[in-house]
Amino acid sequence: MADNDIFGILNLPFVENLYAEYRRDPTSLPADWRQYFESLPAAERPASGWRTAPSFPQRSVFDPGNGAAPAAARGGHTAVDLLQDRVDQLIRNYRVRGHMIAAIDPLGRERPMQPELEPGYYGFGEAELDLEFSADTLPGAKVRTLRGIIDHLKNTYCRSIGVQFYHIDELDVRRWLQDRMEATENRLDLSHEEQLRILTRLTDAIIFEEFIQKKFLGAKTFSLQGAESLIPLVDLAIDIAGEYGLAEIVIGMGHRGRLNVLANVMGKSPQEIFREFEDADPEFLLGSGDVKYHLGHSTDWKTPSGKELHLSLCFNPSHLEFGNPVALGRMRAKQDRVGDSEGDRGMVFLIHGDASFAGEGVVQETLNLSQLKGYRTGGTMHVIVNNQIGFTTSPAEGRSSTYATGVAKMLQSPIFHVNGEDPEAVVQVVKLAMDFRMTFKRDVIIDMYCYRQLGHSETDEPAFTQPRMYRAIRRKPSVRDVYLEHLLSGGGITREEADRVSAERHELLETALAEARRDPKQRHAASGGVWDGYLGGPESEADDVETSVERERLRRLLELVTRLPDDFHPHPKIKRLLESRRGMAQGEPPLDWGAGEALALATLATEGYRVRLSGQDSERGTFSHRHSVLHDYKDGHPYSPLAHLADDQAPVEIYNSPLSEAGVLGFEYGYSLDYPTALVLWEAQFGDFANAAQVIFDQFITSAEDKWRRLSGLVMLLPHGFEGMGPEHSSARLERFLQLAAEDNIQVAYPTTPAQFFHLLRRQVVRRWRKPLIVMTPKSLLRHPEAVSTLDDLASGTFKRVLPDSGCPTPEPGRILLCSGKVFYDLDAVRKERELSNVAMIRLEQLYPFPTAELTATLAAYPEETPIYWVQEEPMNMGAWSYLRMAYDDAMNAPPPKGIYRPASASPATGSAASHRLEQARLIDRALAGIE
Repeated sequence: MADNDIFGILNLPFVENLYAEYRRDPTSLPADWRQYFESLPAAERPASGWRTAPSFPQRSVFDPGNGAAPAAARGGHTAVDLLQDRVDQLIRNYRVRGHMIAAIDPLGRERPMQPELEPGYYGFGEAELDLEFSADTLPGAKVRTLRGIIDHLKNTYCRSIGVQFYHIDELDVRRWLQDRMEATENRLDLSHEEQLRILTRLTDAIIFEEFIQKKFLGAKTFSLQGAESLIPLVDLAIDIAGEYGLAEIVIGMGHRGRLNVLANVMGKSPQEIFREFEDADPEFLLGSGDVKYHLGHSTDWKTPSGKELHLSLCFNPSHLEFGNPVALGRMRAKQDRVGDSEGDRGMVFLIHGDASFAGEGVVQETLNLSQLKGYRTGGTMHVIVNNQIGFTTSPAEGRSSTYATGVAKMLQSPIFHVNGEDPEAVVQVVKLAMDFRMTFKRDVIIDMYCYRQLGHSETDEPAFTQPRMYRAIRRKPSVRDVYLEHLLSGGGITREEADRVSAERHELLETALAEARRDPKQRHAASGGVWDGYLGGPESEADDVETSVERERLRRLLELVTRLPDDFHPHPKIKRLLESRRGMAQGEPPLDWGAGEALALATLATEGYRVRLSGQDSERGTFSHRHSVLHDYKDGHPYSPLAHLADDQAPVEIYNSPLSEAGVLGFEYGYSLDYPTALVLWEAQFGDFANAAQVIFDQFITSAEDKWRRLSGLVMLLPHGFEGMGPEHSSARLERFLQLAAEDNIQVAYPTTPAQFFHLLRRQVVRRWRKPLIVMTPKSLLRHPEAVSTLDDLASGTFKRVLPDSGCPTPEPGRILLCSGKVFYDLDAVRKERELSNVAMIRLEQLYPFPTAELTATLAAYPEETPIYWVQEEPMNMGAWSYLRMAYDDAMNAPPPKGIYRPASASPATGSAASHRLEQARLIDRALAGIE
């Protein structure tokens, strides 16, 4: 091939094919080739193809610039340009697509070559691999052979590490990653000490699993075997975090490998783990507790250089990924307590399964919180323990994406796929990922490919459904053995050193098991720290507290929440609202719901209690009643009067959440776990929407004290009321929460006045008893002329669990109606309209814990034989009716009331406003006419 024969360089058949394509459809070719063919003289454009390639003067394939410029230019490009463009495309495609052929699968399954990574795709044959080209975008030598360029790219992107980072929009971030990886070809040189530490941590992981399986035959452990590289991964990540100055790490994970992490990362005593396996004290957790592989733990960690960190492993249910937002909320609370707004002092570390990461929607909800003002924590480290199977489901059956990490591409974050059988590659990825997180304060994802050596649990037979996969797995040595052979062959360690580490670890476990069997009694972990002085347990052990506030202070605060900067321009309707509230401060008109809530938040903030409220459209309020964050009518900038009450007030933060229930409620629950002195509230846009967060309610909020001895004071505001708005905008499913209520695990309230709501919110924080509070909040009552209170109502008294009737002058009524919430006002309006004086109405403002003493005292004012009815606007199979029958019979030691309700229904409410009005009229008529 002559130096000036450009088509010889490009490979004649390749050019002929391009020319044939050009003749068929010129627009299908890249612009540079199209321009080149168009620029050829007619004599050089044969009708079929070239038997001999045309040529023009060209000194060399790569011209370093020291000589005359190429003589021939075609379409604005020299021949060298055309070749170099192809090389640059090849380089770029390795960066973008090299991960597709990376050797990341420890089971060795082939990954098909991608055409755009083949030199032939660009017209290069074997002879051209030794030609030199510009390598300006690669670190090191700026002129390299094509072979050298490809080798460098393969080493960086196609060995045990594959990286997806070209979905990141910012060029500087991509270049940062690119430079860091290509400068080292994505490989570290490790010292003897570092290699020995990796081997030691792998040994810890393997011996722990083998020991438990041998000593506790048939016990479920959800083994880490096949993925033991997780332990050195987490070990190194914590050390790097400490060197960066992080003081707190919150770890969230499912059950796979949790016991191993508890023992070998969290420092939980093996004796305690073994006592849990022995389970020799049935009275210890009677009716409570959780399985050992769901439990959490906390510990202190010291890095080799002496830096100290506090680690918290969150408890987790079997709904694997629902602990993710809880972990984020916990970290945000820790950061807020110490003023760490950038994530410099704390980080979340989440360990996922491949099937659950791809399959559970709460993963996307959690990822979406990453950079949002109200929820960001400075970046989460995500590690996927990629077993390449979910229970018995293969990846092809469990996801539509190439990788389990497909959903993570929504973030401006890199995704590292790494072969878990190459521990040194895992170490490289961890260091790079931690550096990225601390530099850019973003999430980062490590997808560690491994395998599950056993079935879903140790009693499962995985070969039933994956026989070929498990034949391959059973032929494999452990990752520890593979790494040991690598070190032995390289002289990095001796067999004696490795055997000594193994023997020491085994002896430690034997000693711990002997101790556990000598003393099998389990012990509750002590709770302390920020929770010192708070208590759970029964409400009867909690003192009621004074929640009233001096009237003048209330008046002053109400005026302050209407005060705006001089240069702020409120919307005209907001201006009228503020004027109305200024009038309320003077006693006229009375306080509406929004004013009562604002005063509850304002009084708490000025007493030093942090306030945090989030939910969909919560700044304004779904029903345009709150307006806690105002927007300038001219330029839109926000202002929150509640945040400007006093120089020394606690923060008041009210956030519009993303359109997420499970993720945001989980976050706020997590926040409440680490900030007991704050009033933390989550508001559903409509109470019905809490359906989408049912797992958080079931697995965390209502059961965590029983399962994990963890307290929470989270408040959930669920708008509820039948007003003709249809099946999805009527019912917060009160019945579900009452069904979940037991052992004073939660509070369920349905307040009917602004004063009651004011005292209820203040009680939640001021008293030291901490339980989640579920509040059925109003919609139409927000502006109901009767659902009002005075400043005096807030300045005296406390929350009343039962409200007696002040509208029945007859001491011996014909009937007593018990009810809760909005239906009281519907009943009362018709009672007044009909001038009925023989019907007493008693409101249960707290449904759970059942207000036995208060209701007994209220009913004592009426003759014992007076018939009692329970009235609710919900259908018979919903609302509080089923609960009330059982609770009344048990608490009051008397037959339950008779019920008045809508007929049982599969749907909460009608979608017809006219039908609703007819149903409601009939319900009220039945209640007041005494029809059963």
